[in-house]
Amino acid sequence: MVMELKKIIIKLFRWFKASAEQGNAKDQNNPGDCYYYGKGVKKDYKEAFRQYKAAAEQGNADAQCRLGNCYKNGEGVQQDYNEAFRWYKAAAEQGDAEAQCRLGDCYYYGEGVKQDYNEAFRWSKAAAEQGYAYAQYRLGNCYYFGDGVKQDYYEAFRWFKAAAEQGDANAQFFLGNCYYLGEGVKQDYKEAFLWYKAAAEQGNAYAQYFLGNCYYYGDGVEQDYNEAFRWYKAAAEQGDADAQYRLGYCYYYGKGVKQDYYEAFRWYKAAAEQVDAEAQYRLGDCYYYGDGVEQDFKEAYYWYLIAYRNGYTDAEQDVKSIENKLTYQQKQEVQKRVNEWFNTHPKE
Repeated sequence: MVMELKKIIIKLFRWFKASAEQGNAKDQNNPGDCYYYGKGVKKDYKEAFRQYKAAAEQGNADAQCRLGNCYKNGEGVQQDYNEAFRWYKAAAEQGDAEAQCRLGDCYYYGEGVKQDYNEAFRWSKAAAEQGYAYAQYRLGNCYYFGDGVKQDYYEAFRWFKAAAEQGDANAQFFLGNCYYLGEGVKQDYKEAFLWYKAAAEQGNAYAQYFLGNCYYYGDGVEQDYNEAFRWYKAAAEQGDADAQYRLGYCYYYGKGVKQDYYEAFRWYKAAAEQVDAEAQYRLGDCYYYGDGVEQDFKEAYYWYLIAYRNGYTDAEQDVKSIENKLTYQQKQEVQKRVNEWFNTHPKE
């Protein structure tokens, strides 16, 4: 069965290529796809770019969009946001939904064109109304944050739901937020849990973190520290700072996992270095008490001070208390390091 499928793919590739070489614009993006994805032929971005360009110049909207992708991602050609914008616009004006969505992103992020939320909203809406899931999610974002349109949680919810039901993980996460916070819809923790879970199972790190919270606090599901730990770990391993902090917390207090100060320290440190103020404070505690690391009052002072300057006011008393344990010179050394840290890390 597999060999037969491969033979069919190769046969189709040869047919598409022959048709394209005869100047059929409709088919020229097809061999481009074959080269782009490596179907029936060795993957070759440069050749894919050449095929897309040939078809795009004949007015093929799908090829124009894919050519825009090549320019945006620097695949088969040097990255060029201006050219990406130009080809997305050409395809979008022909009604190509993907191109309309990507054109909206160009306007939203100011890539290849001056940033313009109104235009971003307009093009995202055009694509969303054609049923393009990612555009529906982007349109929901515009309504949710009031970008290019008056903030409207009800409209945001409507579009997030439309995209979520098509399987878009980002939309599923935001839909979960709407249910959890009661934004645009009646608050419903059970629905929030279901949508967080749907997105989390697709690998969305934010959803994995919030799903962990649902299990930890028993929101919309029976409290389960083991499941909370599992989902915090999944998100933490993807680099989510909030999840890294919560994972450290689980290890520190033995929630859903055997107590392990060394692992707690490791994950607190990972989150602290991403400017999570609470993790910075907890890291200070580890150094202060010698939990998972050798006791070090200078390092404790260092992290307490960073946490406090990042807005974690609970650290104020710890800063004052530990200063009594250090010499003037030690305090000066640590304060210099703290200033250096803030020169290289954005304040939360």
